[in-house]
Amino acid sequence: MHDMSIVEEELNENAFNDPMNRLIGKKRDPHFMFTLMFRVINKIMVNLPTIGIDETVHDLPAPEVPLDEPLSHERTILPGPQKVLSEDDIVGVRAAVLYENCLRQLVTFLTLRVKRCTGVLRTGLVCDSVAPFSTNIATRGTAMSVEWICPNGHSQPVLKFDMQAGDFLLSTNILFSGNNYTKVALLFKFMNMRMVNPSTHYTIQETYCVDPIKDFWEEKRSEAISRLKGKDVVLLGDGRNDSPGHSAQYCSYTTMELDSKEIIHVATVDKRQTNWNSNIMEKEGFIQTVDKLTQEIKVVEFCTDAHVQIGALLNPDKGRYKDLRIHHSLDMWHGAKNLCKKIAIAGKVKGQSLLLHWLRDIVNHFLWCCKTAETFQQFLALWIGVLHHVCNNHTWETGSCQHDHLEDIQDKEWIERDSKSHKALVEIVLNKRWQKDVHKYLRFRSTSHLESFQNHILMYASKRQAFTP
Repeated sequence: MHDMSIVEEELNENAFNDPMNRLIGKKRDPHFMFTLMFRVINKIMVNLPTIGIDETVHDLPAPEVPLDEPLSHERTILPGPQKVLSEDDIVGVRAAVLYENCLRQLVTFLTLRVKRCTGVLRTGLVCDSVAPFSTNIATRGTAMSVEWICPNGHSQPVLKFDMQAGDFLLSTNILFSGNNYTKVALLFKFMNMRMVNPSTHYTIQETYCVDPIKDFWEEKRSEAISRLKGKDVVLLGDGRNDSPGHSAQYCSYTTMELDSKEIIHVATVDKRQTNWNSNIMEKEGFIQTVDKLTQEIKVVEFCTDAHVQIGALLNPDKGRYKDLRIHHSLDMWHGAKNLCKKIAIAGKVKGQSLLLHWLRDIVNHFLWCCKTAETFQQFLALWIGVLHHVCNNHTWETGSCQHDHLEDIQDKEWIERDSKSHKALVEIVLNKRWQKDVHKYLRFRSTSHLESFQNHILMYASKRQAFTP
């Protein structure tokens, strides 16, 4: 059995409660015993010596033992079962898909080192049956085991175990890799492979995975909060609904610290908490976040997308958090995207198509102005320059373009002053309602790293799949 790497594992209570607790994160009583999952059968078969048909266990004659010869205490016996004493015994160990036909072929042509059965009979005596032994291949969960049976019906000792290592690792890694049990089970079914029972899978997930993940998150979060105490903290916030559209059941509002890019808080809101109104779940998540974090750290700035309800909460004059004096910044990417939409819509109007050729340049000019200016007045002085530049006028009464000398030949057509396209651009650039929030872009903040994290979460919680509370 040991030479084939087909072994059953037994864990006593002490071994499980001490080293394995670092893996599973919780003490359990009673003890559990595991068996190693799939072994590399092809590697074993390559390393075996070539055995002729006359050397198989079925053709080996039973050794003759004189009746007056005492039983030897130095008989060759199978190595004991491998015990899982720490996570290193199963984590990272190579595994492979095992085919029963290959295993049966290997067992058929395997010469056992054991010549006599060392099992104990019910009478308390040692079973002294001699080879050849018949074999039985059985499956349980993800594992496949081989049992050699004595000719007189007495089998070798069977270990009592409640869980197998293959079942445990498969169930936990389905969760950790962001996979779905139903899809993995369907894959195994198509390949005619053994799969862990669904009830066992969800029991393992609930018992050994959820709490350790929560504990790990709380530990890391506490460490991050400790490092931020006494500092002026800038936060990035964004909400994520569990489904597309406006029919979401849950919303998770995630907060990231700007410098370290660490996630320091996640607030999950159920639609039932907002009177079944999905549109205000992100606002509720933001409120929970600010109420929590302002008690732990000093928040001086919060960068979000252009969410009107959150903007009202952070209004310095009449917002809910006006006394906290938290500066509200808007994400530059969302600002540039909204400006791009406005120009694209105007450029599709008949006689205004020239705006589409200048779209990228205008958006880039907006980003440069936000990065360069420190006040709204400085921004406006730079921003209105685009109205002159697109008309090939680079000097005007109140200022001039700050770019280098341009070549005489341009790759795009200039816009004529007071033309239909120019008037549409003036309306966009000098829009008072749009300019009202420009000061929120002047710190040039971006939530791109937080957006990337939110996208990564889709691997674990897809918007196309519903989850229970």
